[in-house]
Amino acid sequence: MTAKSIAAKSIAGRHILIVEDDVFVAEGLKLYLEAEEAVVLGPVASVVAAIDLLAACQRLDGAALDVNLEGTLAFPVADALSERGVPFVFMTGYGAESIPGRFASVPTCTKPFQLADLVALLLA
Repeated sequence: MTAKSIAAKSIAGRHILIVEDDVFVAEGLKLYLEAEEAVVLGPVASVVAAIDLLAACQRLDGAALDVNLEGTLAFPVADALSERGVPFVFMTGYGAESIPGRFASVPTCTKPFQLADLVALLLA
């Protein structure tokens, strides 16, 4: 069974937040998730917008979080997700070594990555 077939069976109906400042990555992930029948929140491109959206949303089942949002590190968003018990995946072009130790258990996708692989990590 491929990562895509696992994700396609499992992601439907889940509310997933996208926090990504690269419009192409964000839109690609949004379209992929919507095609798999997930409910997409965002995408948002800044820490402030992500925190505001988190405060306003009633349901959140997972998130894809870019580490560097227009020069601002997204770790406050990661802390907020962790406090809520929301599973998330880091997306980064810098590698896992750029992520603080407190997030050692959070899966990381190094850019470029396959969208199906990211979703499979979200569901792990």
